Amino acid sequence: MDGTSDTTDRTLHDDLVDEFLHAAPRGPRLWAVASVDEERAASFATDLSTTLGARGIAAATIAAGDVSADALRADVTGPFRARGEDAVLLVTGGPGALDEQHRVLWHFSVWLLAGDETPHTAASALVDVTDPSYPTRRFGDYCAVPPTWRS
Repeated sequence: MDGTSDTTDRTLHDDLVDEFLHAAPRGPRLWAVASVDEERAASFATDLSTTLGARGIAAATIAAGDVSADALRADVTGPFRARGEDAVLLVTGGPGALDEQHRVLWHFSVWLLAGDETPHTAASALVDVTDPSYPTRRFGDYCAVPPTWRS
């Protein structure tokens, strides 16, 4: 044993998965990962899927693109829920994934931001990925406002 504990090896991904599973412990679960940069969202969702898989939870990712909530419901979320699997589908997209019509589809949502990008207040969690190797959790209060907004 090298003297390290499991808690020192935890990542933000582990913390987000814990929070998600606390809110949605079983069944077909939908998790949105959104950002102004859809490639950034896809990469982060893949990391979350890996974290879920390491815990024995079936998880997959899909890029939603810019589709209406009705189309997303008909083509993606509806069929996923109908299968009734104990699994997680991480759906990636841009800012529209958290608009009023879409956000009702998700059990949980993450908004990724970098630098002075504006936080999306509808997200369950805000994550700063300015340094993608060390993502950090931000909270939707005054502290989450980009520094340039405070002047």
